[in-house]
Amino acid sequence: MKWLLRKITNGLTAVKDFLVPFGAFGLFAIALLDSALIPLPGGPDAVMLLLSTQNPARMPLYALGATAGSVLGCVILYYISKRAGRRALEKFPPAKQARVKELVDRYDVLSVLVASVLPPPFPFKLFVITAGVFRLSLVRFALAVAVGRAFRFLLEGIVAVYYGKDAEKFLADNYPAVGLGVAALVVVVFVLKRFLKRKRGSEHPAEVEDGGAPTAD
Repeated sequence: MKWLLRKITNGLTAVKDFLVPFGAFGLFAIALLDSALIPLPGGPDAVMLLLSTQNPARMPLYALGATAGSVLGCVILYYISKRAGRRALEKFPPAKQARVKELVDRYDVLSVLVASVLPPPFPFKLFVITAGVFRLSLVRFALAVAVGRAFRFLLEGIVAVYYGKDAEKFLADNYPAVGLGVAALVVVVFVLKRFLKRKRGSEHPAEVEDGGAPTAD
């Protein structure tokens, strides 16, 4: 069994190494495969850092390719999970399933956006599968993934441009804090937006429908 796992891992590494020289197109393919239940060793994050360090001028293009591939891969996984139903969740512990379901019920696609920013080992795929199983709006789901992944890959690209070969160490030391900070900021903005919306609603009650206004004596 260990021999078989090593062979599979080596094969996936070879696939990733083959795609890297294709630049943004290769990164698109790597991100797509990695997001659609075929995890590649190192994943698109490592390739994003590598390519951006080697060619800083193309960093935005790499981030675009990685984001597009990740969104498409997540949409594929969403449809697979939607078709499979609750069976798609069976490999995850019940406690994790319940926690993620609670977050999705409470925050809707906002939970997916936050999860897409946070680094491994955060269980992002469980959020994608949950979104598919419980049929969240596909458009809003894809938009949330796009925003979160674009932020993540652009941040990695900027760090790679400024820190070069030390970028990976810098992110390893600081990304968890940055990711949690961004997640907290998104939640605060969401809560504040809902609070202001409720406040405006209480200050401007619905007007009386036609025919309901008092008449003069």
